[in-house]
Amino acid sequence: MAPSRHIDAAECWPALPLVSWKDTCETLHMWTQMVGKVRLALTPPANHWWHVPLYVNSRGLTTSAIPYRSSAFELQFDFVRHELILFTSAGREQSLPLAARSVADFYREFMNMLRSAGIEIKIWPMPVEVPNPIRFDKDYAHAAYDRDAAERFWQILLTVQTVFEEFRSGFIGKCSPIHFFWGSFDLALTRFSGRRAPERPGSDAMTKEAYSHEVSSVGFWPGAGLGDPAFYSYAAPEPQGFSAASVRPGAARYDPQLHEFILMYDDVRNAESPSAALLEFCESTYQAAANLGHWDRQALERQPATASRPASDH
Repeated sequence: MAPSRHIDAAECWPALPLVSWKDTCETLHMWTQMVGKVRLALTPPANHWWHVPLYVNSRGLTTSAIPYRSSAFELQFDFVRHELILFTSAGREQSLPLAARSVADFYREFMNMLRSAGIEIKIWPMPVEVPNPIRFDKDYAHAAYDRDAAERFWQILLTVQTVFEEFRSGFIGKCSPIHFFWGSFDLALTRFSGRRAPERPGSDAMTKEAYSHEVSSVGFWPGAGLGDPAFYSYAAPEPQGFSAASVRPGAARYDPQLHEFILMYDDVRNAESPSAALLEFCESTYQAAANLGHWDRQALERQPATASRPASDH
């Protein structure tokens, strides 16, 4: 599959092995959780927890507009200026520098910034979806910030989002935004079959809501859990035969512990066309999920345009 006209043919995807920025990654993960928890606390609920994530933009990661009383504000991680910026609908702008300091110090400064702008809020200060969590206000273990690594991380997210947007454009059924989940620290895109899914036995309320309908999901992790950056794709519920499906490119594999197809970022980055390799992964894993799950693909997918034929002369 060749890259589309929306993707630069002269591609150069940056290297970012987890070992080179692990401390920064873990610290930034905690900072994004603080900001995400503010959005979670103040934004009205949306289906599948779509009111929770952050979004990649031309400067970094943003909450988008958060309603507050009769106004609104936005929080943005700017990886060009290396600041966390608070914008308000009243025209106010404040910022915190993104620099090496503890999570506890950052948390105190962040909450002070909100209060100074007249935003009174309490968030649960315990991180989620991480092993051995430490309360934000007690976390002096995570205190690293490598500007170059953080900027490369954002550039990768921006490039991956461009490919995901191309992949998303071929689907006319229900489809999620391309969003960054601060809990699991991944960029994700989800397609829906339109059918409800059977409830998972013993699942909590969050899981029930997230997987209330059949999905095929693709995403990008910067390294947590796999040791290095990787793309993933899964189907929920997983149809019979999915794990044995033939997917592309050849470096992709099914992980029986994760119940997901995995494609390492470096295998994409080093491909002749990284965008084409990632699109192959997105398309082939979706097709496996949709075909084996008996999705109505004719109704859900954008059909190729056919050339119009001139009217016959009579």
